[in-house]
Amino acid sequence: MSDQYVAGSCNIGKAEVRQRQVVALIGLFLSVSALAGFITTDAAPAIRLGIFLPLTVFSIGFVQSRKRFCLAYGFMGTFNFGRLGKISRVADKAALAADRKTAFTILVQSLALAAVLTLIVYLLPLN
Repeated sequence: MSDQYVAGSCNIGKAEVRQRQVVALIGLFLSVSALAGFITTDAAPAIRLGIFLPLTVFSIGFVQSRKRFCLAYGFMGTFNFGRLGKISRVADKAALAADRKTAFTILVQSLALAAVLTLIVYLLPLN
């Protein structure tokens, strides 16, 4: 676990990781609430696809916190290991390319996780 910027590997410090964990918890809470609503109302499978959005919030926060890498910072070419909101710019073009590749990978992983979880909710026999 690094406490400094490593191109394509680590671009956020402890405070930023904690913020991603909070986002994951919010997404988890929203997802569980939606699932509870689906169960109590016998929601049709097509309606259950709506859980994809809160599951996406959960999965993006979760994957970013686990990887210690912010996908938005990766795409923007920034990083932060100080207080929240105090970002620095990536100067090296190779480092910027590595960050953008990692950010894209995290986005794809997060969307895939949300899609799999959404499929599970869709296939649940709630009736």
